[in-house]
Amino acid sequence: MTGTSRRIAVFGAGYIGLVTGACFAELGHRVVVRDIQPERIRLLNSGEIPFFEPGLGDLIARNKERLSFTLDVQEAVSEAEVVFVCVDTPPTASGDADLSRVWAVIDAVRDASHLVAIVVKSTVPVGTGARVRAALDERGLTHVGYASNPEFTAEGRAVEDFLHPDRVVIGTSDGDKAAAWVTALYKPLDSPIELMDVASAEMVKLASNALLATRITFINEIATVCEATGADIGHVSRAVGLDHRLGPHFLKAGLGYGGSCFPKDSRALRAMASNSGYPFQLLNAVIQVNELQPRRAVQRLKAELNGLKGRRIALLGMTFKPATDDMREAPSTTLAARLLAEGATVTCWDPMAPHTTAHQDPWSSTTRHPDPLSALTDADAAILVTEWPELTDIDWPTAARTMRTPLFLDGRNLLDPTTLLAAGFTHMGVGRTTRRPS
Repeated sequence: MTGTSRRIAVFGAGYIGLVTGACFAELGHRVVVRDIQPERIRLLNSGEIPFFEPGLGDLIARNKERLSFTLDVQEAVSEAEVVFVCVDTPPTASGDADLSRVWAVIDAVRDASHLVAIVVKSTVPVGTGARVRAALDERGLTHVGYASNPEFTAEGRAVEDFLHPDRVVIGTSDGDKAAAWVTALYKPLDSPIELMDVASAEMVKLASNALLATRITFINEIATVCEATGADIGHVSRAVGLDHRLGPHFLKAGLGYGGSCFPKDSRALRAMASNSGYPFQLLNAVIQVNELQPRRAVQRLKAELNGLKGRRIALLGMTFKPATDDMREAPSTTLAARLLAEGATVTCWDPMAPHTTAHQDPWSSTTRHPDPLSALTDADAAILVTEWPELTDIDWPTAARTMRTPLFLDGRNLLDPTTLLAAGFTHMGVGRTTRRPS
């Protein structure tokens, strides 16, 4: 099958589905992406991308002859050889993954007996594949293969991650012809391909994200100890990361992780373990510490300003990380809610956060500004929330003069403390002692 153009249907036009579809089209395959949201499909058919992801728009435009978008199930699967399931699996009230969208896809293709395989990229609990396999068999689709193919793309670099992956994980049953078929799709990427059973493949995604979340949380805990002892987290994390056994990745202290994967997947793994009778105590601690990180920042400002009632606080950055417009589980949302609850007025700036947030709590009670300087005007303190590169180019002496109180909490340790001190700011960093201008 290497070098052969295949016909692929992708269900779900979110971050994972669109990147998957566009990248497979880039590899020479014919792809139909199906979604249930009419407005999203309308935008895609008119050449617009419904969210920001670097390089994705160019990729879709370059492959428009091989890539199409539809609301219709039959249009998507009628000529497809394989269906990729890329729908979201949001948490339920109990913390379990909501698999209703996955099952909706399985139900939608129940008559597609011509398929070679159904491949699930959505993050699902271990055991989901076995249940899907049983459902397919009950419907007389024993000849249709099944594979778990978890995604490991990060927002902001998803196209690069897909086309140049660290590894490709494919989980299938023994003897399932889907293994060879899906392997051939990824072979042109020239990356390690890890073949395994379905349950192990499902666990890989959850374990990977939980481990990354643990590293972030651990360095944030060390940062808290640094603040108490006078050590500098910048020096500590850099030296720790030089250890070849550890490496530097995900050892940057900050306001905690957010986004669509780490919080959801950590809770899903915890719920899955609890449902199996095992209290995952380490993961419990990781989740609890991460939820406290933005709240600690608010407490530090409250102590420094002797209360927050009537204070004006500027949030620089709203999205959960730069190079994305994603606000899901963003620490900024907790910051804004807590500041408002303490009686503060909140102003904010972000170059990419969707303006629809203006109608959502807590953002409906904040004031958004078109540039950082206007957000800082008359503020009693500022919190750098997202590492947007624009923030390194601000005229900080001017910014300090426009503020009522030049107090700066660098929640990502992005800026040079010396520069801010020279500009007249009191500087607070994560894992660094508070420093005041001389």
